[in-house]
Amino acid sequence: MKISRLAVTAFAFALIVVVVDQTTKAWIMSGLDLREVGRVEIWPPVFNFSWVENRGVSFGLFGDGSARWMLTAFSIIVACGLGWWALRADRRLLIAAIGLIMGGAIGNVIDRIRFGFVVDFLDFSGTGVFPWVFNVADSAITVGIVLLILDSVLSERAAKVGLAAEKS
Repeated sequence: MKISRLAVTAFAFALIVVVVDQTTKAWIMSGLDLREVGRVEIWPPVFNFSWVENRGVSFGLFGDGSARWMLTAFSIIVACGLGWWALRADRRLLIAAIGLIMGGAIGNVIDRIRFGFVVDFLDFSGTGVFPWVFNVADSAITVGIVLLILDSVLSERAAKVGLAAEKS
């Protein structure tokens, strides 16, 4: 089976996300010793580094860590499914979205396997608008989902324009 350039691009995006995610987490844990310090003010009160061990999923669901292996397995299945989808995708925006989501899922899986929790440290809670602490992998997943929605809207619009042109 020949892998298309677009699929390779998705896998490259995923690899970049994983490397940046794991590198920043290693720096936060070892270089900055955030685990011991707890919080480092960067641009108070808007942005800080804060140590959070996320043992669950969004909004504290499964926060007791009971679903560690279920969440790990689910994320691996999602990443594999996205990899399969990347092999068949033919739009650049879709490829970028798949790569970002896949890389983010893998980055968080690595944490769950290594530590039993996901390391979160980007803290914008001082704004009063965004109370969650997150990481690079979470950011990649969020941006990937936004791109996925945008790709869906744009491809539907293109299909409708194509149908209108055929009717005239």
